[in-house]
Amino acid sequence: MFQVSAINTKKKNNLLIYLFGALADLLFGYDVGVIGVALLFIKHDMQLTPILQGLVVSSLLIGAMIGVASCGVLSDRFGRRRIILLTGFIFSFGAIGTALSPSVVVLILFRFIMGLGVGAASVVVTVYLAEMAPSEKRGALTSLNQFMVVVGILVAYLVDYGLAPFGAWRLMLGIGLIPSVILLIGMYFQPETPRWLMKKGMEKEAREVLGRFLEDSSIEKEIEEIKLIQKTGTEKVGVGELFVPWLRRILIVAVGIAVFPQIMGINSIIYYAPTILTKVGFGKMAAILANVGIGTINVLVTLVAIRLIDRIGRKKLLLLGTTGMALSMFIVSFAFFNARIAGGATSWIILLFMTTYVASFGVSWGTVVRVLISEILPLRIRGSVMGYVLVFNWGFNFLIGMFFPIFLNALGLGKVFIVFGVIGIGAFFFVRKLVPETKQRSLEEIEVEFRGSSLTV
Repeated sequence: MFQVSAINTKKKNNLLIYLFGALADLLFGYDVGVIGVALLFIKHDMQLTPILQGLVVSSLLIGAMIGVASCGVLSDRFGRRRIILLTGFIFSFGAIGTALSPSVVVLILFRFIMGLGVGAASVVVTVYLAEMAPSEKRGALTSLNQFMVVVGILVAYLVDYGLAPFGAWRLMLGIGLIPSVILLIGMYFQPETPRWLMKKGMEKEAREVLGRFLEDSSIEKEIEEIKLIQKTGTEKVGVGELFVPWLRRILIVAVGIAVFPQIMGINSIIYYAPTILTKVGFGKMAAILANVGIGTINVLVTLVAIRLIDRIGRKKLLLLGTTGMALSMFIVSFAFFNARIAGGATSWIILLFMTTYVASFGVSWGTVVRVLISEILPLRIRGSVMGYVLVFNWGFNFLIGMFFPIFLNALGLGKVFIVFGVIGIGAFFFVRKLVPETKQRSLEEIEVEFRGSSLTV
């Protein structure tokens, strides 16, 4: 009875670690998702020009670029847990500031500050979960962060829909304070990762944390694996080392999988779905409701991806998802170009395949990207280099957020989505040729193999 009770207690403790670790990503998703509808009312109240509208959206993304570049290094120095706590403070401060902003300049400033937290969360939460999770469950548990992101986006859409009739954009932005406070309280009681503790020479503390996950017989094996990889990677890391063959190949893959989902256009849907849908014939409230439907599908397919990522594997999911995304973009383009032929059905065809596109993304790139990056980067530079890699992700995210409305007006929906579809074809061959499969392998095994040979495909 005592043994069963102890096992159940361990499972509950572990669940809390994963949930609070990933809660920062719910805030990440909420702050990304809430602005699309809120902007409809902000631009009216504050008389925003198109450039100012772009800055309100993309100021968060500029902050995110700085956050990913700096917080990876900080997490290597001060620990993953402390930086997640820091993101909680940033989200709380930003939520209050955006809700009370007296002018667009102040609003942009606080959106930028919140972006620092978004960027930090996108780096540190992934590393925290990857270093906490056992090898056989690492894909599912690390991808919990993406599930929390899409849940945050869906919550934002639901809040937007509920408050839209009142034009209450300040309340839309300010509600983010609630999960921020929960994150601060919950994460305060969670442990640091054993791999970071070992890196800092705190073996006793690392053993105590591992004891919350593993049986006593497995703790020693895990400690020895961590020590082994630390012995093979104790040399000082310089910029030049990042370009040695075994690391250069990994960095190419990491940057590629960070950039492709952005240039395939996912955030053109996340940020501007209501705008797109109103352009193809939906009314404002109908477009907002359709946005909720897209967000719901995104959550459901992310749950499917979490179930599949450790079974099917990362690479197969990416190939399947990329195929669905590219085909969806081509069909949306075809429907748009043939709007006069299709008549009233065109708007529904476009909505259907925009949803198919988001579903294909959610079951693949949305879930796999940060998991795979966190797995293939070497231990001693994982936090730092992951931050630099994700700068590319957020940089192209910024470009899409800032310039998509301009391209949409200049080229039209059909031509823009054809470009996204063509890029999707390129992404398919990139994954097929260069991306490795990492499912059910320890982080140490992955690094040892990459050191000993070229990156396998």
